Amino acid sequence: MNDQKEQSNIIINRRRLQGEVVADKMQETAVVTVVTQRMHPKYKKRYKITRRYKCHNPANTYKVGQVVEFEECRPLSKQKRWRIIKKLK
Repeated sequence: MNDQKEQSNIIINRRRLQGEVVADKMQETAVVTVVTQRMHPKYKKRYKITRRYKCHNPANTYKVGQVVEFEECRPLSKQKRWRIIKKLK
């Protein structure tokens, strides 16, 4: 019984990212774009990598153009594994 109490107090470290909402046409889902820069190992040139994440958008509160912070969560659908936490701008 003590094992169950100890397990419930475990803090889960989830990845958090920031990005811009680029689509909100789906029900309770927003597409968020995250742009990162990397440097080429040989030529030392910087280049951009753009990734799009489908995030849970409860009650469709976040709209296109807003910058949001989102984190990992359990799978909510086939492609949705992220949850929007708050609006930054």
